[in-house]
Amino acid sequence: MSKFINRKKTKLIKIGTVPVGDNSQISVQSMTNTKTHNIEETVKQIKQLENAGCDIIRVAVPDIEAANAISKIKKKISIPLIADIHFDFRLAIASAKSGADGLRINPGNIGGSSNIKAVINCAKDYNIPIRIGVNAGSLEKKLLSKYSGATPEAMVESAMSHIKLLTDHNFYNIKISIKASDVFRTVQAYRLLSKLTDFPLHVGITEAGGLYPGIVKSSLGIGMLLSEGIGDTIRVSLTRDPVEEIRVGFEILRALQIRTHGPEIISCPTCGRCDINLFEIAETVEKKILSKNIPIKIAIMGCIVNGPGEAKEADIGIAGGKDGGILFKKGKIVKKIPQNQLIDVLLEEINTLENYHKEKNNGEKI
Repeated sequence: MSKFINRKKTKLIKIGTVPVGDNSQISVQSMTNTKTHNIEETVKQIKQLENAGCDIIRVAVPDIEAANAISKIKKKISIPLIADIHFDFRLAIASAKSGADGLRINPGNIGGSSNIKAVINCAKDYNIPIRIGVNAGSLEKKLLSKYSGATPEAMVESAMSHIKLLTDHNFYNIKISIKASDVFRTVQAYRLLSKLTDFPLHVGITEAGGLYPGIVKSSLGIGMLLSEGIGDTIRVSLTRDPVEEIRVGFEILRALQIRTHGPEIISCPTCGRCDINLFEIAETVEKKILSKNIPIKIAIMGCIVNGPGEAKEADIGIAGGKDGGILFKKGKIVKKIPQNQLIDVLLEEINTLENYHKEKNNGEKI
């Protein structure tokens, strides 16, 4: 955990084998965009997310076919799975019986107290947590009228009333999210909620948009909250391949010095001195190392003159010039390389470092 952040202590729950809350490691989540009943495609996507470092995966359960598919999916994946339920409490019960490690529900839209009690009793029987998910876009009409809109205060009141629905039945295995599609409303809502409860919080900006707006809004919102010590697990919502959500989530954690995952790439923004296709090189290397989980810093620089010095903290790096390039380590030039071999030489060196770290850690994945 970052030495610069004083994280709020919350209750501990477990999603499968992953602890959430009580100062445990902040986990990174995503959600599949496949049809859950399509077991082959869903497993394929979850495997891709696992390789990217995803800690917890959520799947949509719109019907009984999707709920029943969970048991088969679980046998083929390695990370905990949460079932996302709306409106039909029977799907929550079916998902729990099918092996879901957690349920995401809105207690206000699954029917009366008898339905809620049935879901709670099932969650108790299978010892799985429930995430209360409050979204600004689906608040109760009485709260919208009371607060003249989906304000942070309205969202918090909704969350607290839903918490009470569960705790009135002596159920405390709870996690909460309280999201809007804009940064300030989301951040203020989490700030208010954090003062009122010590249940662990799932943090994110909902419906954040495509790649660029989604990254900006998520980085600002999630980053602001985490920097204040608020948040126990995160999900970056992007209208993209969910693997991108995991990449962005880990970069947010890395930037805040909370958690690292995989190599860190540093590269210059380019200027008139650059004589190589730095954009293409950086993108190619980034894609090649996505599944590598080694704690190294890689530099990809566009200038032989200044590159090694500007990236002297990097474990390994390349810098290109008009007539070729160089390989450098910790700012010191190791050898010259033909321009068309820059990527291959760098990847070979990264593989060597990966093997070294594996041997150092007795062959275990780090």
